[in-house]
Amino acid sequence: MGIQGLWSLLEDRSHIYQDIRFRDSKLLVDGTNLAFYLYDRSNLDQNRGGEYLAYQVQVQALFTALGDCGIKPYVVMDGGTGASDIRLNIREDRQRRLLRIAQGAALKGRRAGILPPFTTTVFEQTLNDMKVPLVRCFGEADGQLAALAREWSCPVLSGDTDFYIYDLPEGVLPLKHFLWDSWETRQNSSYIPCKRYTTASFCTFFNIDPQLLPFFASLAGNDHDCLRKIPWARFLPADCPRKRIKVPRLEGLLSWLGARTDQTAEDILTAAMDIPHLSQQVETEVQTEVQTEVQKEVQTAMLEYRLPSSSLRGFFSEGTAPSLPAEMLSWAPEWVRACLARGDLGADVFVHRRKILRIQVEHFDLQSSNLTSRPLRQVLYGLLLGQGGGEVLEVDRVGLELVSVKVRPLVQGTAQTLRLDSLPQADPAVRLQVCLETLGVEEETLEGVPAHLRLPVAVTRYWLRRASPEPTLLKALLMVMVQGELIRKNGGKTGR
Repeated sequence: MGIQGLWSLLEDRSHIYQDIRFRDSKLLVDGTNLAFYLYDRSNLDQNRGGEYLAYQVQVQALFTALGDCGIKPYVVMDGGTGASDIRLNIREDRQRRLLRIAQGAALKGRRAGILPPFTTTVFEQTLNDMKVPLVRCFGEADGQLAALAREWSCPVLSGDTDFYIYDLPEGVLPLKHFLWDSWETRQNSSYIPCKRYTTASFCTFFNIDPQLLPFFASLAGNDHDCLRKIPWARFLPADCPRKRIKVPRLEGLLSWLGARTDQTAEDILTAAMDIPHLSQQVETEVQTEVQTEVQKEVQTAMLEYRLPSSSLRGFFSEGTAPSLPAEMLSWAPEWVRACLARGDLGADVFVHRRKILRIQVEHFDLQSSNLTSRPLRQVLYGLLLGQGGGEVLEVDRVGLELVSVKVRPLVQGTAQTLRLDSLPQADPAVRLQVCLETLGVEEETLEGVPAHLRLPVAVTRYWLRRASPEPTLLKALLMVMVQGELIRKNGGKTGR
């Protein structure tokens, strides 16, 4: 999720970066970050359903440019929550922030970075079509991606400043400075002009011990009242011209750390806890409890920057799925564990019995659009967890408030004949029947509809019956289907 303010600090100190001509190398790509960055920079629609064909062209152009420059990309996507709930509060706070941003986009029609729901789906499908190696991690990808970058000695392409803390031999190529659409050829060799960030350059400039970077990130990113109120700016050097300081909080913290190069992280944390001026009325016992709590939070955050041995190398070299923690889902069938390990299934529903639903740009005085698809999710929960698998907690919005609602899994009709352990081997006719029953469509209704359009037609019928308020875009949707058919029959050409 990045360290707030670090990007601005670095842009104000651009000489920390190194200008390079990148070519003929492996490149590990923060896929989730790239997928959203690429859509956002393309000036495509964000508020009315998206422009996926134009987005696909952008994705194809970028990865074609990499190939033309002899760059071999390996793309790693986030898989959502892993076994731990350590960032649940952060995720929920982010959802609340997105609610406010989406409301502004809906009221004023501006682009606000709430990207269309199928952005990452189109991104992944396009890369699969282009045969680009891609894996979706179990849980967040940052640590695994950084670990593999260290083992392979190749850079990471990302705009996430969390990567600026990891000690990576070949550093990070910031997305904003990766000029893939301006690649050049000189002396029969093609390259992409870009900038490279390394922790060595950062630490040399700010005169801090590289081992303190995780400590810096943990203090800078901790939102506890006790740390948020520390006046770090007061530690800026006296001769520092204040007018040019864009992020005094971070620069003050770095100055304070720079004066403690001979201390251990534990000693520095203790010193940090002595900075806040807590109320004199606070009892010593309570103050001690608060300090202990903050120390645990900082120490836990620092652990996230310890790099394990990468579980992704085996996937990219041999196609073997990354392993799950030993205690994870021993009861689940092998195919489920394999899907979880690859990130094809998220851990939220299986492990935590929870689903955090997407925030979209919509009319916030009306019900959440996610309610239209809840019956579909109930059937999915039933297939995965069984009728007695327990309720799933869905995190959605009511108005502009984030709420949690218990949703009961459903197992009914033909779905009752299916079992989780043999689900991939189920007869196609049975699968089709479950799909039709879930959508509330009889097979006879689809007679005469071309096979490749039956699912879109069935989904459209479900949408017309379930959506509230009643949709008024049927003609537009039918026109899109007709246009798609014309493009398909013309071999991908739009025509006139």
